[in-house]
Amino acid sequence: MSRVQSIERAFDVLSALGDGPLGVTGVADRVGLPKSTVARLLAALVAEGAVEQLADGTDYRIGGRLVTLAAGVRPSRNLIALARPQLVILAETVGEAAGLGIPDGFDVHYVDQEDSSNPVGIRDWTGTRLPMHAVSAGIVFLAHRRPDEVERFLALPLERMTPATIVDPARIRERIARARLDGYAWTRDEVAEGITSVSAAVADDSGEVVAAIHVHGPSYRFPDPDDAGAPARIAGLVVAAAARVSASVRQAR
Repeated sequence: MSRVQSIERAFDVLSALGDGPLGVTGVADRVGLPKSTVARLLAALVAEGAVEQLADGTDYRIGGRLVTLAAGVRPSRNLIALARPQLVILAETVGEAAGLGIPDGFDVHYVDQEDSSNPVGIRDWTGTRLPMHAVSAGIVFLAHRRPDEVERFLALPLERMTPATIVDPARIRERIARARLDGYAWTRDEVAEGITSVSAAVADDSGEVVAAIHVHGPSYRFPDPDDAGAPARIAGLVVAAAARVSASVRQAR
């Protein structure tokens, strides 16, 4: 196999994984190559960090090295730099940590976080990948995915990360529909006990959702249990911040 042909085939494999995790057979079917060839290409891409193998040992997904590179050039300039001022404002205004996540297959990859000044805070999730069904940013991403992609995701075994994690497909569909209507999504105690989060989508000039802004904090104080209007007010702030980042992304084109 020539070097040029190898590169072309490697990009075909990466494109096949762009919609979510697949096994060797699934990738081979999509790209029209023998499974032995696809297996060799996947092994080479894993070695470079462009692809990674899931814990089940059968499926592959886009890897962290490629996602990190993409975060710096998509959707034009550095997405992290464009979002950072809004994360700082959100953390100061809400009094809780604010962060930025990007879609990585059917996971959310957290690429930045601004901590709050509160002495009891949340760990820095930057660099972590979490399944979409368990986090507010993931629900937002699923709300903007094609129905067939959502159904493909819901057909997978969904990890119950805490007793509160919602894994029932029917209930997740309801959450997705709610997020489409509201423009934001909340999760509580689902990725880890004691953490509540709210997210809203960041879109580029084509309307594609490329990231999500979130605020998260300890569930006992976030949102304020003594303030009935706190959830709506905080969600509004997150939506407004995401809209400003979206505008910055479009202007950077």
